[in-house]
Amino acid sequence: MDQITERLAPDAEGIARAAELLRRGETVAFPTETVYGLGADATSDAAVAGIYAAKRRPAFNPLIVHLPDLDAAAAIAFFPADAERLADVFWPGPLTLVLPLRAESPISRLATAGLDSVAIRLPASNVAQALLRATGLPVVAPSANPSGGISPTTADHVLTGLAGRIAAVVDGGPCPVGVESTIVDMTAAPRLLRPGGLPVEAVEAALGGPLQPPPANSDTRPTSPGQLVSHYAPRARLRLNAASARPGEALLGFGPVAGAAETLSMNGDLAEATANLFAALHRLDATGTPAIAVSPIPDHGLGRAINDRLRRAAAPRD
Repeated sequence: MDQITERLAPDAEGIARAAELLRRGETVAFPTETVYGLGADATSDAAVAGIYAAKRRPAFNPLIVHLPDLDAAAAIAFFPADAERLADVFWPGPLTLVLPLRAESPISRLATAGLDSVAIRLPASNVAQALLRATGLPVVAPSANPSGGISPTTADHVLTGLAGRIAAVVDGGPCPVGVESTIVDMTAAPRLLRPGGLPVEAVEAALGGPLQPPPANSDTRPTSPGQLVSHYAPRARLRLNAASARPGEALLGFGPVAGAAETLSMNGDLAEATANLFAALHRLDATGTPAIAVSPIPDHGLGRAINDRLRRAAAPRD
């Protein structure tokens, strides 16, 4: 039987209730600056298993551990010098670092998919920070949507996909960044694993040199979240780099494109487009259109994250 999913306000009472549910081993969705995450106690095998079950997520796909501060992060992972530099510059914020896991770390091996590394992020969202501090536990929080689907940037998106399968969602309004965090592997030479809400150019500037390129995508043994070939996908088929819509397609535009059903940014602003991406895909999918044509997106800055999500959304599906 489906459970009742509570909708909680982002106030002291709502945060306290959400923290209570997390400490009891329940799954709770909450807003970050990137997208809504589906949280669970990262130290509990049973709680982490609840995330995989609710999302129907493959158990070989590792999760990101969310923490309130650097001291909490240093208690579960080793920080090489370059990792310390990135943490000092960009945390809290939309950057995830994959780091060597401490042997004494309490993090569930389900959360790391059995790897000797752990993905960690310190979110900048005030609501997320308040919840993490009230919970007093490391919290794993992949995007709060069924696995492979469009990521949620509002509480309504969460409820559309997961109502009845999770305990609660804290409704903190729309997420301002709008795509998941940038992920950098720091277990060896710094390597980009996923472009995201922090431009890759900013990371490279802080490091004083280029990142190693991402490894090949894997549907069997990813080393971090966001590496599956097909991901972030609406029900509708996607056709990328489209100059115009064909019959039967809805056009997702970028810039002043004639005939667009949705426009990511009329002025061609990549930050605005990033914030609007998943919400626009949700709205187009809700119309029942069988296909979506997408205007070309510049492949630099935040455009790299947009194109990454669109390529995965357009990939062949089982």
